[in-house]
Amino acid sequence: MLAARVQHFTESVIRETTRLAQRHGAVNLGQGMPDFDPPEEVKEAACRAIRDGFNQYAVTWGIAPLRAAIAEKARSFNGLAWADADEHVTVCCGATECLMATMLALVDPGDEVVIFQPFYENYAPDALLTGAEPRWVRLNPPDWSFDPAELRAAFGPRTKAIILNTPNNPTGKVFTRGELTQIAELCQEFDAVAISDEIYEYIQFTDRPHVSIASLPGMADRTVTISGLSKTFTVTGWRLGYTVAPAAITAGIRKAHDFLTVGAPHPLQVAGAAAMALPRSYFDGLKDHYRTRRDLFLPYLQEAGFVARPPDGAYYVMADFSALSDLDDVAFVRRMIETVGVAGVPGGSFFRPKDAGRTQVRFMFAKREETLRDAGERLLRLRAAE
Repeated sequence: MLAARVQHFTESVIRETTRLAQRHGAVNLGQGMPDFDPPEEVKEAACRAIRDGFNQYAVTWGIAPLRAAIAEKARSFNGLAWADADEHVTVCCGATECLMATMLALVDPGDEVVIFQPFYENYAPDALLTGAEPRWVRLNPPDWSFDPAELRAAFGPRTKAIILNTPNNPTGKVFTRGELTQIAELCQEFDAVAISDEIYEYIQFTDRPHVSIASLPGMADRTVTISGLSKTFTVTGWRLGYTVAPAAITAGIRKAHDFLTVGAPHPLQVAGAAAMALPRSYFDGLKDHYRTRRDLFLPYLQEAGFVARPPDGAYYVMADFSALSDLDDVAFVRRMIETVGVAGVPGGSFFRPKDAGRTQVRFMFAKREETLRDAGERLLRLRAAE
């Protein structure tokens, strides 16, 4: 009875892992949910917005104060000097809906979409739902670099778009300006659009500034920049994402968004505008906040027998467990949950074919320090459990 479009993929493995972790009382280092709250002033702004009556539909593509804050941030942080709140900004129900609305606005059945892998698990289903054919390009460990020749070979006359994610989920890779320039040149040569998911833009540990591909020469008119409030303000349940795109593409995104969800929650948009007005020190402090957690957790992984490179950004790490077990990724994660009480995400969730990730697991470290120590001590018991 089901349509063919939903038979090409399963439900989210990440959310499934969360349910399994809850069932066994495991420390959940799978789904990207921090166990600490946003700043008090952000929470209070949300409560105040509800009390002040912002409880009905908002403007479909986002309230004016939030769009203005997003446009200013796009100009000052992302280098998009042309960004205008009315012409270029659309607020959606999370970066996930931003991507789906963008794909619906741009991609026709039979088009090709280039996707780096390992990839955030929504990218492939979004391409398939629009009838596109994914073209895969490998990010190669240990530094998760790509082969320029392989990237060029993925482009062709049917290429409509490329999806990139920097900093990257699940690897923590931060694309360099040189790498983004290579991508930009191919987009211009093949008349393709860059769909750039930059949700982790403030969480990176290198000395390089964050680079948005839309800021590079020739890319302003062919890039959709996606971000949101979830990761920056620890409000993953608020589902506030946004796109910054040229006016012609924005018009299509707004049409798709209107009929997908009508609009994002009004009071949370009001609070989102307040969040984006936090002092610069808050945003600058995110790097050290998450680097402390990374540097606390990774030694536990290494001592437990995993092979893992410190990520350059985001709050995930891909770890190879082949020295610990002959099980595949799904069986290993299940065993890890059931025996030592720690959940991760099977590596195959981020690859096509899935077997390419059979010896890997993704852990997230956006947790309180005591939570990470607890998880780390449990992981040290893995060898005995095996």
